[in-house]
Amino acid sequence: MSETCDILISGGGIAGLTAAATFAARGFSVICVDPTAPVTAREDAGADLRTTAFLQPAKSLLDDAGLWSRLAPHAAPLQIMRIIDAGGEAPEPRVVREFNAAEISDLPFGWNLPNWLLRREMLGRIGELANADFRPGVGTSALFTRTNEARVTLSDGSRVSCKLVLACDGRASPMREAAGINVHTTRYGQKALAFAVSHDLPHQNVSTEIHRTGGPFTLVPLPDRDGRPSSAIVWMETSANADRFAALDETAFETEMNTRSCGVLGQLKLASRRTLWPIISQRAERLVGERIALMAEAAHVVPPIGAQGLNMSLTDLRTLVDLAEARPEGLGDQAMLDAYDKARHSDIKLRVSGIDLLNRASMIEARPLRDLRAGGLNALYSLPQVRKMLMQMGLGVR
Repeated sequence: MSETCDILISGGGIAGLTAAATFAARGFSVICVDPTAPVTAREDAGADLRTTAFLQPAKSLLDDAGLWSRLAPHAAPLQIMRIIDAGGEAPEPRVVREFNAAEISDLPFGWNLPNWLLRREMLGRIGELANADFRPGVGTSALFTRTNEARVTLSDGSRVSCKLVLACDGRASPMREAAGINVHTTRYGQKALAFAVSHDLPHQNVSTEIHRTGGPFTLVPLPDRDGRPSSAIVWMETSANADRFAALDETAFETEMNTRSCGVLGQLKLASRRTLWPIISQRAERLVGERIALMAEAAHVVPPIGAQGLNMSLTDLRTLVDLAEARPEGLGDQAMLDAYDKARHSDIKLRVSGIDLLNRASMIEARPLRDLRAGGLNALYSLPQVRKMLMQMGLGVR
């Protein structure tokens, strides 16, 4: 069995589903496959309890794809980014600095949503688009390309011919491997605990990163849950500590997380199960091959700092969409792919390197270096033009 489409998307995570809805909304025929059926309810086994912060530039892309109207009612705005250094003798704030979106915009920095809910709403939108076909439980197994088309063999034995293969299939991307594209990987000996909490104090749309040792402890606003303020937490630690915390019973875990949170939102209460994720940085040597483009974690992986991961992926997508719409007849040809690689390669390299440095600074154990980190935060905040530039860079604004 063989069929054709404009774009075959390998991977049905948040990035892949966004790409499917975006390209289909612009009139391209799309097939999106993923070997794992998406979990779209918070309490179901395998639900992705992490959250995604869509930064301000993402809104127009989501609007054009018909996604934002579905997501907006569930989104928690991120008005203020607060950075706390708690690297002193005791686990308590010693330097607190806030970056307010009002300094650079009338809109918040972004909006935060749970990943399981994103999948539910994105699949609903894809179901409305006649030229988008999502196939759960089916993966990609082989790739054959030539100058004018690609042929992809799927895990159910069927074949798809297309103009462009879009690899959104994760850090171990099978399509990237099939295209013979190598990656550079950095391992930190870190893992991240992801879970949701309720808390005593309202978050007031403030996202907070607390730096001590091991990695940042980040609290990101969520809509209220059962009448109580709620936040998503990503807690990065050394692998040994993360494994130890993950194994604690609920009472002991809550004691540890309340100590690490420095009480910034009052008493925290666990509101979900805990999930554990390895932390790496990774960057593909090139973003394209014949009739294939890499985006999202197939192209780049960064630690979860500053909400950069998916928003880098959406910049990938926006670049591809602009190139495809500029020359629809050249979809997937070498001119389009070379332009994509040129447009994205340097920015990705810069951001992966920058987040690597921030993560290493957050992991610091030695007290003198923690003091230096606190001094650096103070120095950056005291320079208005530097502060504004950092906020614009964080949003992906040139």
